[in-house]
Amino acid sequence: AILAGIGYDVIGTVEMLYTPATGFTFLEVNTRLQVEHAVTEEVTGVDIVAAQIRLAAGEPLAAVLPASVSCNGHAVEARIYAEDPMRFFPSPGELAVFAPPAGEGIRVETGYAAGTGGDTIGVHYDPMLAKVIAHGADRAEAVARLAGALERFRVEGVKTNIPYVLRVLRDPAFADGQLHTQLGAAIASRPL
Repeated sequence: AILAGIGYDVIGTVEMLYTPATGFTFLEVNTRLQVEHAVTEEVTGVDIVAAQIRLAAGEPLAAVLPASVSCNGHAVEARIYAEDPMRFFPSPGELAVFAPPAGEGIRVETGYAAGTGGDTIGVHYDPMLAKVIAHGADRAEAVARLAGALERFRVEGVKTNIPYVLRVLRDPAFADGQLHTQLGAAIASRPL
């Protein structure tokens, strides 16, 4: 409502923090596409990248987006990095095998080709290998689909954060939606 009130008519992301004691607290507005845009695309069916390009070309917002955008189900995303899942240091090297998962409700975005690998993960750039997005009828189904997809994701030649992400997805606090900024560190500090 605030953005509409000031005439903001392009794609952007409003970031908030939520606590049970205070509710939502405004953090920032990012006037660009976020890495997590695929989650929004999965639940709304809106291709945000195409919308952003059409808006930049001068089309009005009313022509680009439906009059009413509705949400369908739940989506969750995991960023898969070439990094040690215990110490979180980068894991440079050559991808010997890179076989992303597929299946119902699974979307993978990557710059690496599926197959036997051959790509080198260096130390000078972001070691993100892929984003895996899962969509389901509700949060529990989306999380279960994501966990199943990550179990099927084959990467050899470098370490990945997949074991850590699976620990997060299976953690009771995460499953119950008891999310907070220290949850990741708490999970990482627990013995395997």
